[in-house]
Amino acid sequence: MILTLTLNPSLDRTIEIGSLDRGAVIRAAAARLDPGGKGVNVSRALLANAVASRAVVPFGGDEGRQLVRLLTLEGLDMVTVPVTGTTRSNVTLAEPDGTITKINEPGTALSPGELDTIADTVLAAAHEADWVVASGSLPPEVPADVYARLCRRFAGAGIHVAVDTSGPALANALAAGPALVKPNLDELAAATGMPIRCVGDVVEAAGKLRAAGARTVLASLGADGAVLVEDNGIWYGHATVTEPRSSVGAGDAMLAGFLAGGAHGERALVEALAWGAAAVCLPGSRMPGPGDIRRDGVRTGPPLLTRPLESPADPT
Repeated sequence: MILTLTLNPSLDRTIEIGSLDRGAVIRAAAARLDPGGKGVNVSRALLANAVASRAVVPFGGDEGRQLVRLLTLEGLDMVTVPVTGTTRSNVTLAEPDGTITKINEPGTALSPGELDTIADTVLAAAHEADWVVASGSLPPEVPADVYARLCRRFAGAGIHVAVDTSGPALANALAAGPALVKPNLDELAAATGMPIRCVGDVVEAAGKLRAAGARTVLASLGADGAVLVEDNGIWYGHATVTEPRSSVGAGDAMLAGFLAGGAHGERALVEALAWGAAAVCLPGSRMPGPGDIRRDGVRTGPPLLTRPLESPADPT
């Protein structure tokens, strides 16, 4: 079973538009409301593919109650933790060529007591888990070492921890030795302080994260695919996406696919890429099911280190 923790969940409203013109009145072609947050999305993707998962979800206010209602309608196995603040709402503007503009609220602060309650809830729910996924941005005023503390507590219980976050939260988590980290291209550049122009740079940067404490690095590169670096090898892969609709949640679907595929080696990378590519072809943050996932469009193998990236990244 895979347990997920989302400290900063959200309601995600996706609006499809013809083009984004500042200052203009824009007519929406379509709109949808989905439950969101990185860990929530990982659990939703696993649920859609009949993989056992449970989500720990803090919630507050009317938006939080609506989030819980939506997740209940999807049939998600979850443990909810009420908090005093209000769950955030995010807005995504999606254009026909796949261009995404996101407006994310910061979320609500969590008190030390609320953080302790959430941590105790995660520990209580994790007794059946093989993996705990700690992912997403941190709400305001939450200490940057919160994921690191969770890593250390679970390591003693023999539970693998996957971390998908950024900034100081990622830097702190690395020192706690997570079993897996899944940075995107910008997060990888920021965490290592190095510009990333080609696949070789990705491999080098992933090596730095492993030297800092992570055992396995799954680097998601958007349209450039993904790189997996672990003890037993290094693989590069990419998947064909013919009609992109929304990249929201695609990285979360990728992480879910990797874990569902065994979290190890080339086979898991194929699953990760297939699930991520399927998510890009769906509206909003809808998670792909078996009928959406196409593995025949995935190509993997040893990395060509000189291969340039279509979207290079610089540290910020």
